[in-house]
Amino acid sequence: MAKPSTLMLGALVVLILLVSPIDCSRNLRKNKAKTVGHKKAPAAKVSHRPVPAARNHRNHTATPSVAYGSWLSGAGATYYGTPNGDGSDGGACGYQTAVGKQPFDSMIAAGSTPLYRGGEGCGACFEVKCTSNAACSGRPATIVITDQSPGGLFPGEVAHFDMSGTAMGAMAKPGMADKLRAGGVLRIQYRRVPCKYPGVNVAFKVDQGANPFYFDVLIEFEDDDGDLNAVELMEAGCSTWMPMSHNWGAMWRLNNGRKLNAPFALRLTSDSGRLLVANNAIPAGWKPGKTYRSLVNYP
Repeated sequence: MAKPSTLMLGALVVLILLVSPIDCSRNLRKNKAKTVGHKKAPAAKVSHRPVPAARNHRNHTATPSVAYGSWLSGAGATYYGTPNGDGSDGGACGYQTAVGKQPFDSMIAAGSTPLYRGGEGCGACFEVKCTSNAACSGRPATIVITDQSPGGLFPGEVAHFDMSGTAMGAMAKPGMADKLRAGGVLRIQYRRVPCKYPGVNVAFKVDQGANPFYFDVLIEFEDDDGDLNAVELMEAGCSTWMPMSHNWGAMWRLNNGRKLNAPFALRLTSDSGRLLVANNAIPAGWKPGKTYRSLVNYP
C-alpha cells in the first residue's frame, strides 16, 4: 500500500500539470520537421512574409469559394431593419455594432447558405446592382457579408442577399431609394470583389467568455478576400502553430485542455490561401472583451 506522503506528492504533480502552461519546447524535438521560425516582434505587428513551415500551407485553396470574375445573375435581394439603418447588429457573424461604423458603414448584407458558408463567408465583399425595377440605377454598390439570411431561397434564385436598408438604397437612382426598397424581392446581379478598407487593419476582439484555458477571438476587417479558411495560434516561447477551430461566424477558438501562454501570434489563411502572420497580436495580460488592433493588413 502506498504511503500517504507518496499519494500526496503524486496528486501535487498532477495539479501542477493541469494549471500550469506546458513548456512546448519539450515537443519540438519530436516535431522538428514541423517547426516554424518565430522571431519576436513588437506587439500587434503583422508580417506578410510567410514563415518557412507555411510553404505547404500556402496552397490551402487555389481560388476563393465564391470566385472573382464576371457578373453573375439569378440572385435575389430584400432588405431588413429600418429603411436607412444597419440591418442588424452583426447577427450570425458576431460583428455586433461594428456593422454601422467604419469601415462597414452599414453597407452590409445577410447572405444565403452559398454566401454565408457556415460562417466562413463572413467578411467577404460583393458588388451588387439591379436593373429589374424602374428605381434601379444600374450602378454597383459594394457590400460585406455580416450575417446569415434566414429561410431558404425564393423561387428561381441561386443566391440571396438580405441587405440593410442603407445598402439596398445604394442601388437606387438619386431620390428613389424608398421606391426601390418598396419593390419587394428584387432580381440583382452580383460578383465577388476584393475588400478594401483604406487606413484600417485587421482587428482581434477577444470574446467575453475567453480565459487562459479557452481562447476565442473575433477576427475582422481583412482586406482582399475578407474571409478566412484557417486560423492558427502560436504561444510565447513556442515554435509550432496550433490550428484553431472555427467556432461560429467570424469567431475562432482554441481549447486544447491546458493553460495557454500569452502573448500569442496568429496566422491567418484567407479564402484564396494567402497567409498573414500577426506576431504578438494578443499581448500578455490580455482581457476578455478587449479589441487588439494590428498595424497592417493584407496588401
